[in-house]
Amino acid sequence: MTNLHQLIRNSIKGKEQAQRELYLRYRVKWYMICLRYGHDRSEADDILQEGLIQIYNSLHQYEEKRAQFYTWSSRVIVHAALNYLKKNCWYKMVIDIDEIADRAVEEQDVFEKLAAEEMLSIIQKLPMGYRLVFSLHELEGYTHQEIADHLNINVGTSKSQLSKAKKMLRQLLEYQIVEK
Repeated sequence: MTNLHQLIRNSIKGKEQAQRELYLRYRVKWYMICLRYGHDRSEADDILQEGLIQIYNSLHQYEEKRAQFYTWSSRVIVHAALNYLKKNCWYKMVIDIDEIADRAVEEQDVFEKLAAEEMLSIIQKLPMGYRLVFSLHELEGYTHQEIADHLNINVGTSKSQLSKAKKMLRQLLEYQIVEK
């Protein structure tokens, strides 16, 4: 197995074997990011494709001293996801949480009771606006200011969407546990 630095240099030079090996190393992690933003596997595939194009086109801009490759490439994938969603009018799919009836929320750690795949499928049930803010903040580590800038919303809206997303996730998780 070739070291990462050599893979990156050879990928920049356009060597297909190096590009393929780089893809094979990170495809699962990158795809998991895409699944968090896509509505289904088909959209996740499209997002991954766009993200890979952006990664390989901007690979020469990667600076090893500034970030680890996975961190840098994950950011590129997230940006590709956001661009994909903007092009496909994600904002038309946002549903206000106030339209959903409030349920009592028990304070317990339900996240540990579900496998990662089940968790992903539950996150995908969130309305698009909630899912975006939740994924960007909780899973990708973006600040509310960064989220607001990327999504063209107010910082307060980002905070509100996150709070509502967490509440809805708790409800969905509790429902999932009760059904099992």
